[in-house]
Amino acid sequence: MIAAPGRADLQDAPRPEPGPGEVLLRLEGSGVCASSLPVWEGREWFSYPQAAGGPGHEGWGRIAAVGEGVTGFAPGDRVAALSYRAHAEYDVAKADAAVRLPDSLAGKAVPGEPLGCAVNIFRRSEIRAGQTVAIVGIGFLGALLTQLAVHAGARVIALSRRQDSLDFARRFGAQHTIVLDDHWKVIEQVKALTGEQWCERVIEATGLEWPLQLASELTAIRGRLVIAGYHQDGMRQVNVQLWNWRGIDVINAHERDPRAYIEGMREAVALMEQGVLDPEPLYTHRLPLDRLGEALELTRTRPEGFMKALVTA
Repeated sequence: MIAAPGRADLQDAPRPEPGPGEVLLRLEGSGVCASSLPVWEGREWFSYPQAAGGPGHEGWGRIAAVGEGVTGFAPGDRVAALSYRAHAEYDVAKADAAVRLPDSLAGKAVPGEPLGCAVNIFRRSEIRAGQTVAIVGIGFLGALLTQLAVHAGARVIALSRRQDSLDFARRFGAQHTIVLDDHWKVIEQVKALTGEQWCERVIEATGLEWPLQLASELTAIRGRLVIAGYHQDGMRQVNVQLWNWRGIDVINAHERDPRAYIEGMREAVALMEQGVLDPEPLYTHRLPLDRLGEALELTRTRPEGFMKALVTA
């Protein structure tokens, strides 16, 4: 439970019971999402203490019980699920928000929501073989998108302020890596790599204003700029004149329909089975549930080598 800004307490709570159309999960673990940082850091519009288990939404585990009317699932089934209090031993999810995990993924961590996000962003990017794709920001999401774009046959230019993140991108097949350090220097490097043609697809995955502005500059005439970063700290200025001049398609790739989330999760699980999507090397920090605060702080500070923290129940 996030008891106050910067403070997470471990507490006993009654085990929830599944209602009609719901399943009870005995969680194995959950991912820690950067979107949880505002409630961890504190904002005036949040109230504390937060609900026990919240705001965890990247859980996986086994079904412990099913509610009335649930078919297709039984206790013992291993699933990833979209639920909202997953920093816990148990959580309840709608049955149609659970995705069965195959035996081939036994023992694997499967934080379904961010994996599904990556698949949905990739789908909306419409990346094709032979295209040049710039991915601006190589965190967990950007690294997954690198894997998917490389598999699709694209030429990937990975951009990040951190060398260790660029090393991950190279490991996953990015043909070029560029350090995000100077706006005009980066533009000149991409200009040279593309013969002044820029990139047919640019995915911004930082959630920050400057990389978003840079991403616009890197997008080719009639190219597609995909906003995947979570912009949650205020207004943004963008160069609409440039967008108009180049005829850029701008895609906000954030899904808000739960059905789209679940479909993305299903496809992510299938891609993991096929070996196309391999998030395992990106789980750089695994901590027990009573160290949730430490996991959130790692997510906030992103020390060298950090990509994704998981907490295990």
